[in-house]
Amino acid sequence: MSAFLLDTHTFIWLTENDSNLPDNLRITIDTADLVYFSIVSLWEIAIKLKLGKLFLQQSYETIGSAIDVSDILILPIAFADTVQVRNLPLHHSDPFDRMLISQAINHSLAIISTDKKFDAYSVQRVWA
Repeated sequence: MSAFLLDTHTFIWLTENDSNLPDNLRITIDTADLVYFSIVSLWEIAIKLKLGKLFLQQSYETIGSAIDVSDILILPIAFADTVQVRNLPLHHSDPFDRMLISQAINHSLAIISTDKKFDAYSVQRVWA
């Protein structure tokens, strides 16, 4: 069974049909058994939009309905994920990415991401 967790940029590129997401990864996402998007990524998007560090082609408010009509599942943060974050080595300092790493470990998910810092952890990172 194939199960993936989308990094924040992967989700944005997927939903905005951005050419930064390779076609083979679009196919991987479309044909996967399970695709998750973490609630922490939604939090990250909301914060970065407010700070002017991120711009989307559509309004933030449309993301919820886009997820509702897709096969993407929202992955909530569980207490076990926070325990895992606490125990992670500090190879990666970004708190959002550290939670994604923790969730991927706890839920046995491969992460679709360009971020090579993920490779320092016991997760499978998938990129073209």
